Amino acid sequence: MGELPEVPEGRLRHGYTTGACATACAKGALLALIHQRPVDEVTIWIPAGQQVTFALKDVAFGVAEATAATVKDGGDDPDATHGATIVATVSWRAEPGVEIDGGEGVGRVTKPGLPIPVGEAAINPVPRRMIREACEEVLQAHGIQRGVRVVVSVPGGEEIAKKTMNGRLGILGGISILGTRGIVVPFSTAAYKASIALALQVAREQGLRTVVMTTGGRSEKYGMRMFPELPAEAFIEMGDFVGFSAKHAKRTGMAEIRFVGMMGKFSKVAQGVMMVHAKSAPVDFDFLARLAGEAGVPAAVCQDIRQANTANQVGDLVLAAGCPAFFERLARACCEQVLQHVGGGVRVMTRLVTLDGQVLGGACVDG
Repeated sequence: MGELPEVPEGRLRHGYTTGACATACAKGALLALIHQRPVDEVTIWIPAGQQVTFALKDVAFGVAEATAATVKDGGDDPDATHGATIVATVSWRAEPGVEIDGGEGVGRVTKPGLPIPVGEAAINPVPRRMIREACEEVLQAHGIQRGVRVVVSVPGGEEIAKKTMNGRLGILGGISILGTRGIVVPFSTAAYKASIALALQVAREQGLRTVVMTTGGRSEKYGMRMFPELPAEAFIEMGDFVGFSAKHAKRTGMAEIRFVGMMGKFSKVAQGVMMVHAKSAPVDFDFLARLAGEAGVPAAVCQDIRQANTANQVGDLVLAAGCPAFFERLARACCEQVLQHVGGGVRVMTRLVTLDGQVLGGACVDG
């Protein structure tokens, strides 16, 4: 996670989830196992409500097990797993039913709070259901009474996982097999929000009642430096979704929400803007100038603030004027706006930092 990247212009191409890829590989491997011949492609039904055909590669088979792979196509979404090879190995088992597990490159759950129990492979419920139903359909169509074991692997998955939040969530050893609809919507805000909600759930299950929300990796690093007493699970990259993150933190039972970020995005929060993407709302320099005047910033500097190009430039002007009270007022305004947005009931803290991590000021307000 991190700040949302700029979305390219033009029509964006959809992709498919790791769960859909794993399902296609499992079906292909099972067909190869049954017929004892290679399978070039398979068609599966995905929860988004459509049939999708996947090309398979590296199909191998014997009398006891078969393997099939496909390359994950994330479409135009900036997904860490785009281009990864997803593999499924299917083997016979004496008992009926479909057993599902993870192999190389698929993480294991080590902390409560996730939809998969501790100790199991990080293959989420919907992909598990998709794999199970696809295999059961094939077995039934061929009149086979015995069951199968499906092992999903992702070569290089442990390295790919370093680009994700898995370690923070307690998923170790690889990536997660994900997807609720089977399809990847490019630059999906729903996916980003889901990851925030999941991180909050894990924090709650760890017994935490204080979380630190940051707009990206850099501000998170500064937040960890400020609050060394808190474990890693307390730090959540909310990106631009300030309002959603605050409401969900309250909903999950957090007593205190701490925000750490820079002038650009938090100047918007102070105005009451709860979605702070660059395109969502401009910085109101007249608002910042008024706040500066209330904090004792000289009138000439306030006029310069009105003519500023960026919020960071405003911060530099105020620093040069030697008026730290401005940053405290701005941080307090952030706290008050967040409290109003969530309806009170929590403690909100805001810390403003520069690009290089210097603390400009902060405030804390009880709701």
